[in-house]
Amino acid sequence: MLDLVFCGTPQFAVPTLEKLVASGFHVKLVVTQPDRPSGRGLEVVASPVKRAALALDLPVIQPDKIKNNEEFRAWLQRIAPEAIIVVGYGRIIPQWMIDLPPLGNINLHASLLPKYRGAAPIQWAVAMGEQVTGVTTMRINAGLDTGDILQQVEEPIEREDTAMTLAPRLAHAGAELMISTLAGLKNGTIAPQPQDDTKATLAPILQREDGQIDFSRTAIDAWNRLRGFQPWPGAFTRFRGRMLHIHAATPATATTPISPARFAIDTDRLLLGFANETALDIRELQIEGKKRMSARDFINGYRPKSDETVG
Repeated sequence: MLDLVFCGTPQFAVPTLEKLVASGFHVKLVVTQPDRPSGRGLEVVASPVKRAALALDLPVIQPDKIKNNEEFRAWLQRIAPEAIIVVGYGRIIPQWMIDLPPLGNINLHASLLPKYRGAAPIQWAVAMGEQVTGVTTMRINAGLDTGDILQQVEEPIEREDTAMTLAPRLAHAGAELMISTLAGLKNGTIAPQPQDDTKATLAPILQREDGQIDFSRTAIDAWNRLRGFQPWPGAFTRFRGRMLHIHAATPATATTPISPARFAIDTDRLLLGFANETALDIRELQIEGKKRMSARDFINGYRPKSDETVG
């Protein structure tokens, strides 16, 4: 079996690491981001990949920087891996590292490249209303997700999927694909394919403002973004001067047109208007400083008026 170095940080990378070990590959070293403060208490926690590596009794290092880190470079040169596996590591791979292993640096990317290059491919695929996405293994080069494609597999996006429900399926599909890719590279049965840059789309890192509800969009567009931007930045607007987060909703056909950014109350249903006479049926929401609540509890507690404006 091949000697490997594995570079990864988030939960998405864990199934691939576990699958490599279970399949008999020799993971000589796991490289992950340094422990970071997390949560309200800012407790310093290890990355999911570090926790998984320690459970597998694998050696772990957490360099702050890698590009000009001579100690790290010497360590990898001593290991002399046949391939370096990169899954959500969170650092740009320097050229010396790209050139080191004979089979290259193999990246697992959570989209069907060249679509959704960038840091948030799962979120943007859902937010853009895609019905199919997938995972790609590719050889890393100096560009941003521009390397030659090795293998791909599709995964449907279900109607009720969010980024949070889709990600685990892609992670497990990607783990299987990585095993297949490494076997193909070892046997010489994979022909790398250059990406068609004219078909590329971008999936940039999410910003807080991406969660700001835009009432010039249709309800379907807003709903796709709500599903895609889970758990952060979510979907939010303002109500009576306070932040209002929409946690769950479905597209609705209003019996009468509702103006954009206005509520309509239909018995115990809370409808919110968008462009082109479309609406969302709000199911779960949260006022700033309060707990999440159902639409019915919101109606009973805050008594919003039909035609009341938000935003």
